[in-house]
This record gives sequence, C-alpha cells and structure tokens, in this order.
Amino acid sequence: MSQKIIDLRCRPAFLHKFFGAEPGSPEHATARWLNRRVGTLGSDTHFEKSLTQEGFLDEVRQAGLSKAVVVGRHTPSQHLPNDTIHQIVHGHKELLGIAGIDPALQGEQQALAEAERAIKELGLSGIDIEPGFGVPARHPDDPIYWPIYELALHLNVPVFLMSGPTTPDPRFNDPAGLAKVAKAFPDLPLVVYHGYWPNVQQAIGLAFLHENVHLVPDMYIFQPGNEGYVQAANSFLSEQLLFGSSYTFRPISQSIEDFQQLGFKDAILDKLFYGNAARLFQLPS
Repeated sequence: MSQKIIDLRCRPAFLHKFFGAEPGSPEHATARWLNRRVGTLGSDTHFEKSLTQEGFLDEVRQAGLSKAVVVGRHTPSQHLPNDTIHQIVHGHKELLGIAGIDPALQGEQQALAEAERAIKELGLSGIDIEPGFGVPARHPDDPIYWPIYELALHLNVPVFLMSGPTTPDPRFNDPAGLAKVAKAFPDLPLVVYHGYWPNVQQAIGLAFLHENVHLVPDMYIFQPGNEGYVQAANSFLSEQLLFGSSYTFRPISQSIEDFQQLGFKDAILDKLFYGNAARLFQLPS
C-alpha cells in the first residue's frame, strides 16, 4: 500500500483480556460481539492473530501501517501499565505508545511523576486520561486534571481523552466539558478517542471553535451519524480528524478500506490517514 497511514488506536489482543486475550472467556466473547456490532466482515475471531507480539506486528505490517498507536489506560476498571506499553512498542519502529494516567487513583504528585517518567524515560508519545470512566465520573474540565494538562504542555506532548457510548454514565460523554480546557490551553493538542459519538454534532461544533481539539472517531465512524464527521472533514475539520481502526474490535485492513469509501475528498485523505497524526507526534510529513 503506497498510502502512509498512522492508526491512532490499535491494541494487540494479548495486551488484556478486554481485547480478547483469553479465548473462551466472557471478555473474548464480548470482543467477538463488538466486532460484529461495528461491521467486521469475515471471522469475528480475526484478532486472535495478535495473541502474540509477532502476530500483532504481522497484522500491523500486513495492513501497511506506518505507525500503530498502542494506548495505555489507568481507570478503576482497567489498568494497562505504562511499562507494559513500553515493552510492547520499544524497539519497533512501527509502534508508538501512549501513557495512561489517573490523578484520582494515583494522587496528583504520583500521577505527574508517572506521566513525566513515561514520556522522558519510557519514550511514550502522549498522555491518556479517561474522566468519564473514573469513580466518581468526571468531566475533562474537572480541576483534578489541570496539572496534567499543564505538564503535557510543558513536555510538548498531546493529551488523549476517552469518550463514546461505552462511558458508564452517558451524561459524561459530553463534549461541553472539554471547551474550557481547549480555551485555557490553546497550544495543547487534545485528541478525543471515539469522537464523542453519538454526540457527533456537538463534537464537531467544539472542534469548529477550538482548533486544538482533534477527533478520532475510530470504529464509530462506521456507524450511523458518520456523515457529520465526513462533511466537517471535507470543510473546516480536515486538519483535526484522524484515522483509527480500534483494533482488536475491528480489522485494520478492512477499516482502512471502509474509511476510504466514506466520502472524504481525495485531497484530504493523506491528512486524515497520516499528516494530522504526524504533526501531533512531530514525525516527518
């Protein structure tokens, strides 16, 4: 494939049982169900190819990805340690890692120290927080996260936020909470996984006002309501929308092919697939 592509959300099955690491488990069955739910063609056990590191790398290479971004998490229900993310991506030019931080669980000082260690010592490329998945659930403009935003700005790395319909309380899948942050930190890239789907119009309205807000609808861009993302990208959002497969919950290659058929202008596909992410991670254009 000649097209350069960075997959902003791509995790191996072996990373956690949530991604299908244990065949026969309830989580494996859920991974299969979710694949069917978001339109996977062919086998809903395709992700078992990534039950090993080499299998995952084969999937990334066969899909022709320039980079696959492996995301850490730190929430009350799921912890993907930053050292684990480092072990997966280290030494593999095709992989980038994002650090997971939760100041509510870790405490402010420990969270800040861990974020700095993950970027400076482990070589990870951004910081992930998940306000709506905390206990209690929070919005991104909660004061507990402001020191994280300040540190990310100092470290010159983007902040990634989780959103979407799997947020335990749907009231916290609300783009409004990010507006105050985007205004206060105009030079800090804010990247929203799942693109606040199904609140598509509100999400693109936020991104219209704040150019530092980036949307990665990943597997939800193939769901009803996706025309909002497409129409916006074909006009003002062309430098703020990014591609993600959400593997293991969707095949990488199929997601690339489906993305190309959504109606994006040919002139912006390079930005959506590669250029916008390359700018975020300060990679060669």
